[in-house]
Amino acid sequence: MTKVYLIRHGKTEWNLQSRYQGAHGDSPLLETSYHEIEQLAESLRPVPIAHVYASPLKRARVTAQRLIDNINRPIPLTLDSRLAEFNLGKMEGMHFDEVAAKWPEALDNFRHHPDKYDAQLIESESFQEVIARVGTAIKEFCRNNPDENIVVVSHGAALNATINALLGTPLAHLKDRGGLSNTSTTILQTTDAEHFELEKWNDTSYLHKTKVDPTDTI
Repeated sequence: MTKVYLIRHGKTEWNLQSRYQGAHGDSPLLETSYHEIEQLAESLRPVPIAHVYASPLKRARVTAQRLIDNINRPIPLTLDSRLAEFNLGKMEGMHFDEVAAKWPEALDNFRHHPDKYDAQLIESESFQEVIARVGTAIKEFCRNNPDENIVVVSHGAALNATINALLGTPLAHLKDRGGLSNTSTTILQTTDAEHFELEKWNDTSYLHKTKVDPTDTI
């Protein structure tokens, strides 16, 4: 059985500011995120990890490298562009309120009704396109690491859509489980790199937070 530890990158300045940050936006990690990556590393230190795969976008790449550094043992790292965030088109860099005012229906569908989302209106990727590229990559990593533990460091929207799709969730219900927090861990299991089972969803227990900021999961 292969276990896939799917990590959302550390929180960034744009996350804190409630700005859309897709494949073409890449604001710096917050200082507090480096401490949270250390806590993540501590939680993963007992796990024998065969390989770490990460999006090449800086926020994910830095999260992955800091994670390996803090685990403090040599683990191969591969950057793969298929793990990049959703291309958000015209929404890129905009504040959530600005997007809500300009494209209310498109935003509502993006957040709650993926089956109704019109990617052409925003000039973004579609959910199907994101799921295809990220899902293909994850399945490939699993085939290349049978009966191993691997880590995938990517992004909130791309991971959320793809994880749920790998679990067989219909497009209309991709958002039913809610969002993924920054520096969270979701664990999938597979025996054939095609069919996946959920072991853990959006775990942040190792961060020891007493209060969750609403911007942690958007």
